[in-house]
Amino acid sequence: MSGAQPEKKRGRGGKGIRALLLATSIFALLRPALLCAQETELRGEVSESTILADQQRKTRQLSMVRSQGQKAPPANATAQDNTPATTYLPASPGAVPDDDTGATAATGNIFDHPAATDDTFAGNPTPTPTRRPSTAKQRATDADKAEDKTKVTDKKKAKKDYVTTASITAADDSDTTADADDDTPNRRAVTIDSAERQKLDPGAERTEAIEGQDKKAEDDPFVATGIKLGSFVIRPTLEQGLTASSNADSSSGGKPALLSESALRFSAISDWRENSATVDGYGIFRKTISGDEVSDAQGRVEGTLNVDLDNELRAIAKLGYEAVPESASSPVVIVGTVSQPVRQTINGSLAVEKDAGKMRFALTGAVEHDIYGDAKLSMGGSLSQKDRDSTLYTAILRTGYEISPAITPFTEVEVGRRAYDLRVDNNGFERSSTRLGARAGIELDLGEKLAGEFSAGWLREAIDDDRLQAISGPTVNADLKWSPERGTTIGLIGQTTVEGTTTAGQSGDILYSGRLTGEREIRANLTGNAVLGLDWRDYVGSNGHDLRLSAEAGLTWWLNRYAGLTTRARTEKQTSNLPGRNYTANSIFVGLKLQR
Repeated sequence: MSGAQPEKKRGRGGKGIRALLLATSIFALLRPALLCAQETELRGEVSESTILADQQRKTRQLSMVRSQGQKAPPANATAQDNTPATTYLPASPGAVPDDDTGATAATGNIFDHPAATDDTFAGNPTPTPTRRPSTAKQRATDADKAEDKTKVTDKKKAKKDYVTTASITAADDSDTTADADDDTPNRRAVTIDSAERQKLDPGAERTEAIEGQDKKAEDDPFVATGIKLGSFVIRPTLEQGLTASSNADSSSGGKPALLSESALRFSAISDWRENSATVDGYGIFRKTISGDEVSDAQGRVEGTLNVDLDNELRAIAKLGYEAVPESASSPVVIVGTVSQPVRQTINGSLAVEKDAGKMRFALTGAVEHDIYGDAKLSMGGSLSQKDRDSTLYTAILRTGYEISPAITPFTEVEVGRRAYDLRVDNNGFERSSTRLGARAGIELDLGEKLAGEFSAGWLREAIDDDRLQAISGPTVNADLKWSPERGTTIGLIGQTTVEGTTTAGQSGDILYSGRLTGEREIRANLTGNAVLGLDWRDYVGSNGHDLRLSAEAGLTWWLNRYAGLTTRARTEKQTSNLPGRNYTANSIFVGLKLQR
């Protein structure tokens, strides 16, 4: 009996051991499923396609169960589903060992390696999906961020339509950088106008506002701006002031007087593209305030038209009108007059110029008609001066050769006819004459430094009446402008004129006139000018002559562009070997000058 007791104890112990081994086996069988669940949840994200396929599978199973009247299978019945599962992709590369062959087929398990593709061998491995958020809140937050990014992108595209091409290029570069940074979590959204906020070139200058830009400095800030009228720019000037003179009418018996003097001058220049036209004029009115009685007016207007024709031809047309009282120093002496008669002059010319290589040709035709008014007598009544009216017709042919663009020598030949309205004057003389002349000169064109021409020659007018000697003598003509420095202009004007007369037994005279002018811009608002004059009159048929010297200096102080104070002083003296022709006149003018 003692031997049976150990047997029972061994039997109980064997049952306990068998129960422990059974529990361990069951635990071992159940443990891989839990680890698989952990791997599925923690080792990597299940793709959206996998979840969608799983949901579709469950929906199909539920539909089949309902149609067959069966219960739905449990959620973990994956083994009974024939739908192939999506290949599992681990969250970290290398978490699952690579297959040696690189071509392991998918078994339908989510833990299978992905099949190798051509892109894998080409160096473009399949991108590894990121870990799926574990909570619904996190997934909703990520969805909101994606929507915000889409809105920002749309706003950027709308903004790009309004920027310039340069800004678009810069914006594309910034968008590329921004897209590269979109993967960063919680990235701050860019503003709509970020495309315009580009980095500036450090070497570029800042552009100022239109109203703040510096204006270009003017060469002459006090020059007249002019008035636009059609296709012309008109620049009028008005002077008003007082003149105190020691000899009001510049005669041998003149008396002092205080005069009111008004002067209106204007110039009009066209702004045509090819041709050009200019109109110049002036008018001077004088009236005595006290002293010797003087009341006169004078004026002139002249227009010039330049037209370019074909075949290197140019046409220049001029037309002018002048009305001035005859000077008291005129060679025609009218005894017993209160005032000198008014002389009106109408002149016109047409010139055609042609360039042939270095040769220069010009043919000019001109007409000048003088009309004299009646002279008022001191005893009352008037004396007609109609026998002095005449018309001068001239034709001038000029031939030049251009040595250089700055120097062109030339020669001129002139023919003309002076015809008096009355064939025989009041003293019974036929005053009409025929004119012949020849000159040689040089034309200069050195730009602003020196420009103009100078010529000298001989002129002769043969009078129809054999009792009168022909008027002949040397001629000098000049029109030069020289600028030794900026702001200074010196001019030289010379002219030779044949003056007729109705004095019995006299043919007339030759008048040589010369003016040396100077203008200086002392300051921007202060200009000075000076004039030296010389006139020499040589009477034909006698030894008589007149010499007149004159000098004038003036200053103009501009208060602004449109108004200035002006003053000038003048002296004039004439000496003659003929009786009753000497005189001296000094005057000073002070006034206001307006321009536009």
